[in-house]
Amino acid sequence: MDSRRVIAVIVLVPVLVSLALWAFAWPAARTAPHDLLLGVAGPPASVARVEQRLAEREGAFEIHRYADEAAAREAVEDRAVYGAVVAGDRGPKLLTASAASPVVAQALQQAVTGQAPASGAPVQVVDVVPAPAADPRGAALSASVLPLALAGIATGAVTTLLGLRGVRAVVALTGAAALTGLVAAAIAHSWLGAVGGDWWAVAGVLGLSALAVGAGVAGLAALLGRPGLGLGAAVMMLLGNPFSGASSAPEMLPQPAGAIGQWLPPGAGASLLRSVSFFDGAAAAGPALTLTSWAVLGTAAVLLGGRLRRRARAGAPAPEPASAPAPVAS
Repeated sequence: MDSRRVIAVIVLVPVLVSLALWAFAWPAARTAPHDLLLGVAGPPASVARVEQRLAEREGAFEIHRYADEAAAREAVEDRAVYGAVVAGDRGPKLLTASAASPVVAQALQQAVTGQAPASGAPVQVVDVVPAPAADPRGAALSASVLPLALAGIATGAVTTLLGLRGVRAVVALTGAAALTGLVAAAIAHSWLGAVGGDWWAVAGVLGLSALAVGAGVAGLAALLGRPGLGLGAAVMMLLGNPFSGASSAPEMLPQPAGAIGQWLPPGAGASLLRSVSFFDGAAAAGPALTLTSWAVLGTAAVLLGGRLRRRARAGAPAPEPASAPAPVAS
């Protein structure tokens, strides 16, 4: 038995290290635009030339046409696109939104500025929705993904290991997530100034993100036992965190990593936080639905697991009473 445990440790540790390196290093090494949403506006002939030059970077951009600069600006503000190129006689103008992703804004500026010699005019860059001055590179916002994921994993693990079941487990998960949201909002919004928008809305997003992770981990544990606890933690940590795209954007990650990340709470939470903080809730429906689904399904699994355990205990045969000792013959 001891030799099997030694072999298990020797094999398991390299496997975990390999998975972690793949999950974290692969997206980082392949960060580049992949079907990045970009608008173009202006006279048809000028727009056609811009599209032709952008098409040279095959697979980098998904182009959306708009009638004029006002429509393109509105699309950026609504998070329909990350930026827009407005073609005109005086040269191209690039509309960006560093609040959506400073990395994407910089990538767009480099891509469009590289076309300036062909157009013969410099590119004017306008940051339509700028990142906050206290966090111009979005470092604090992206750094909040891991602590929230850890808080959710810890909440789900502690709830499970303490033996909380059913309604008590749901109350513990919800209460811990709500407190996490309040504390995180006090730090990120009030102290660091890394996010803006309504304070209570930000706290709600952060709390919902923590609840989605915690309920997901606890729900898997309620249905699968200890293996479910490890599975939930691994999914949130090895997939949810590096695939979130919080430090850049989902479209900057190799596929399908970016898409997978948006179906998991860390990625959906980061997207929802940006929408609520900087875009007045634009494009918030998708990530909000993802987080709510994880929270609802996770708590439902916790309730179901508690009910199944109660039924199992109720259906177990009662122990037979001990028989009285036979009298000793005199």
